[in-house]
Amino acid sequence: MTVDIRVIRAGQMYRYYLRETVVGDGRRPARTPLRVAQEQAGVPAGRWMGRGLAALGLAPGEEVTEAQLRNLFGERGRHPDADRIEADRLAQGASPTEAYRAGALGRRATVTGVDFVFRPQPSIYLLWAFGDEETRLVIEAAHEYAIVRVLEWIEDEVAVIRYGTRGTYRVRPPGGLVAARFRHYEARSGRPLLHDHVLLSVKGQRLDGKWGSIHTTALYENTVAASALYNELVAAEVCEELGLATEPRTVTPGRRPVMEIAGVPHGLIRWTSWRSDQIAACLSELEYEYVTVVDDDGEPRFLPVVSERARAKLNTIAARKTRPPKKGKARSLGQLRADWRASAIRTSGVPADVISSLLEYARAAAAAIRARVAAVVDIALAAVDVTATVFVMNNGGRFHRRHLLAEARRHLALVLRGQRRDPGLDDQIVAAAISTHCLDITEPKTIRGLEADYRLYTARWPLSDLPARRRPAPAPAPDPPAEPAAPRPPGPDAGERDVPRIPLQYDRAVLAGAAVREQLRTTTATTVRGRAYDVVAHQQAAMPEQLLAPEPADPNHDDQEQKEAGGGEAIDMTALRALRDSRTDVEALDLTAERLRHLQDAFTAAADRAHTTMDRSKLHDDAETPHPAHGDDQQAHRPQEPGPHRGRETGH
Repeated sequence: MTVDIRVIRAGQMYRYYLRETVVGDGRRPARTPLRVAQEQAGVPAGRWMGRGLAALGLAPGEEVTEAQLRNLFGERGRHPDADRIEADRLAQGASPTEAYRAGALGRRATVTGVDFVFRPQPSIYLLWAFGDEETRLVIEAAHEYAIVRVLEWIEDEVAVIRYGTRGTYRVRPPGGLVAARFRHYEARSGRPLLHDHVLLSVKGQRLDGKWGSIHTTALYENTVAASALYNELVAAEVCEELGLATEPRTVTPGRRPVMEIAGVPHGLIRWTSWRSDQIAACLSELEYEYVTVVDDDGEPRFLPVVSERARAKLNTIAARKTRPPKKGKARSLGQLRADWRASAIRTSGVPADVISSLLEYARAAAAAIRARVAAVVDIALAAVDVTATVFVMNNGGRFHRRHLLAEARRHLALVLRGQRRDPGLDDQIVAAAISTHCLDITEPKTIRGLEADYRLYTARWPLSDLPARRRPAPAPAPDPPAEPAAPRPPGPDAGERDVPRIPLQYDRAVLAGAAVREQLRTTTATTVRGRAYDVVAHQQAAMPEQLLAPEPADPNHDDQEQKEAGGGEAIDMTALRALRDSRTDVEALDLTAERLRHLQDAFTAAADRAHTTMDRSKLHDDAETPHPAHGDDQQAHRPQEPGPHRGRETGH
């Protein structure tokens, strides 16, 4: 995700945010005024934003002062100008208690806000770092526009104020919310990373004029949908203003593709992922410890297999263990951009002329994509893809509207390739998915369960209609060893260890969508116009270098090309060549029944091999096969430390 969330507590504000976050993640010197520290760090001053500023007598774009931050976030939710209000009331003859209450915004709160971190995709902030001044300003404007739109969506559709006994009653803040935005330019590694910290206050005003607190759980639950909306908006604005296009790139095999700006070399993106390499190396060690650790009685402490949820938790631990210290001497943005360019030319392996003309390369790639890929959105067929993906990637096939909304926004970003869309198109896809392919299984026990956002759905299709993993036949148990094998010490081959993992679910989700479309095409009276629209076609839509690649001389060369394409991830060269010949990728791939069976058999074989590895690693023959958990990209919850296994409900 490109939008992260973190709770702000009153005591934490002084220890972290006022000392580090508001001054560009640096170390603020003691007794240094906030504005002076920001100038020394080379970051701009914080700015107020949000529709709720009118109720506080503030205006969007005003500079955020240290006293205002202290009152709103550090003093348990007081008016930003509480000092001035209290002084005026005292001058009017009010008592100290009355003057203090005049500056309060309702009841005092321990959780005073949440910190949203917005950052664009690497290809976008690389163009920002290496482009000219005009390119930099365009990308920053697109970044700010996307943040404003996401905040407006949170104000209108997500934020609720709870009041009454145990928060029984809920209401949208009609006046909006209040937030302070702080911009940063670089990551801890010193590489470019344009990102903003948006400190959102939990205080909101109800219709009766009283102030209440925003329900932070609702913000957490909708973080994935907010991230998808931000990614879609910032990419569309950058592409429309600079004449660019996006393309899907696979970062992790088996996971959903990431939409990046076409034409930005992979080498530059790898150059920015120095931290990712560190985390991956540490994660390999943690995964091996996870599947081999035992308690004092020699029993395994955790499941002998790494699920997606466990991998997400271990990834968080690895990120903390490898976190570098804060940056040293502050540098201006101009000096940072010069240093980044020199470092990229020296260490990234990308030619200097490509780095200097990155925007021109991206525009050339966009022209090739626009000539061959037409942005076509079919709401009915998009609803099938969205529902199938969400159904498979949520545990037990039970999901809420927010899951459909997040997937619909990802789908639009995949289809439109950086073009702007009409507002509300994502809601239309969700409405079509709910009305046509979803079954309401809500059993409300509280008022919350009756709300539209908390209705519980599942797909109308029975599980037997979707491709599912088959449990392999039990293999004969090997003879027990004479003595337990000693664990392998960490070494250079740590990344090559055979760690049992549950297969990633996105491949199965794509296959499920294909199965449903095939079923609808063959069993319903309604015929689909043209060839079947398929998300696989978008994933296999060629990169610029693939679009311009020559055709193979020998038509029987397909198998060799697939083997050379890389390991177990063979590219469908038949579909790829059909894609080159067609004007649009939405009509490039027609999944016949034979092709569907081939895909299903290939996936089932891969799943069987993975389960065979899992069974061999188990210490007890009667251990139950773990049920797949939620994918980390379908959840908006904070990962927890892996704990002892207490059964199937513990989430590994």
